[in-house]
Amino acid sequence: MPNPASKLLIDAARELIRELKPLRFSGPVSHVYLPTEYAWETHQQYLEKFGGGESGGRQKVLMLGMNPGPWGMSQTGVPFGEIPSVRDWMGISGPVDKPKNEHPKRPVEGFDCTRSEVSGRRLWGLFSEKFPNPEDFFKNHFVTNYCPLVWMGETGKNITPDKLSKAEMAPVEKACRKHLADVISALDPEWLIGVGAYAEKKLIETVKEFFPGREFNTGKILHPSPASPAANRGWEPQAEKQLVDMGVWK
Repeated sequence: MPNPASKLLIDAARELIRELKPLRFSGPVSHVYLPTEYAWETHQQYLEKFGGGESGGRQKVLMLGMNPGPWGMSQTGVPFGEIPSVRDWMGISGPVDKPKNEHPKRPVEGFDCTRSEVSGRRLWGLFSEKFPNPEDFFKNHFVTNYCPLVWMGETGKNITPDKLSKAEMAPVEKACRKHLADVISALDPEWLIGVGAYAEKKLIETVKEFFPGREFNTGKILHPSPASPAANRGWEPQAEKQLVDMGVWK
């Protein structure tokens, strides 16, 4: 049975799917994936198992990523969802459906996918090294994404939200900020940590809109993407030092 907080997270995730599913996007977008829908079974497992920690209430640290990567959450439905981390450390697995309009260069193979999501390997690699038992990590931490949509062009290249028109992004932003506010309400975190500057910005915007007058400890860690030269110079020790320097970790 889901605990009270995870039930709120599941309800919020369902509502976000309902808001985002009907949206349509023009060029350069040719394909759009919504992993929380087609990988709902494993996404729900993640929320049920780890949302709300032990007590089913407050989790001290909420970490926010941007949107799914092609070989991580797009395959597993779990944020930064590098397959060995999700399957072997978190103990989450199950069937994953296909998106309705699948890009031939970005196939969804679920847990049969053999590609590695570098960002997820780095992020969950650090957390699993520090907390060999996942329950010890999720007792005080939760990781979610700002937006569950993935946009691709004809070549299969990822398209970032800043490349889309403001008019098309307006309903996405509205739904995602509301969902993030629901997650913050459900978990009542002390710390809001952006995985990268974009995610930190979204946390600050959401708090300003939905929690005026309320103070949270807000900060960011380096994004683990291989597109970041800094992250390729030893992401794990840098991120750990940032968390210690902020006072999130001792």
